[in-house]
Amino acid sequence: MNYPPLAESGVHLKFSKHLLLKPELGEMVVWKNLVTEVVVLKLFPGISKNVVQSILKTPQLKGVILETYGAGNAPTDSWFIEELSKAIRKGIHIINVTQCTSGLVLMGHYQTSTLLRKIGVVGAKDMTTESAIAKMMYLLGKGLKKDMFIQYFQKSLRGEI
Repeated sequence: MNYPPLAESGVHLKFSKHLLLKPELGEMVVWKNLVTEVVVLKLFPGISKNVVQSILKTPQLKGVILETYGAGNAPTDSWFIEELSKAIRKGIHIINVTQCTSGLVLMGHYQTSTLLRKIGVVGAKDMTTESAIAKMMYLLGKGLKKDMFIQYFQKSLRGEI
């Protein structure tokens, strides 16, 4: 939704070819070493501690895509922040994407996302949930250290941001 139209339909089709072709990205490479021990945790009003705990305690979990409200907002209940913080301390990567069809995550823009940023949740900017999952599985498969994972996650690799 945040990307300009690739084509416009009217009497004639008008293609935005400069948006379709990205020669600077190089040839397509198929990467098969994906880490699939990831989950999507979609937030909703009234989500319970039991639900969050059960998801975060999934065996061999490596990453969580946290679908938040608006610009990256989430509950600020102490139990919620503590559960996410414990997961991050165990080495689980948590990425913040918005549930909105357009817009982006602005970590710290509102009080309700400040705590997420403080504990180490990474903002996905305007990435879709699907792009964030694919990117997470790819980067986890690279075996990067935490700081490099974050650096690459917040950088557009193939036009996903």
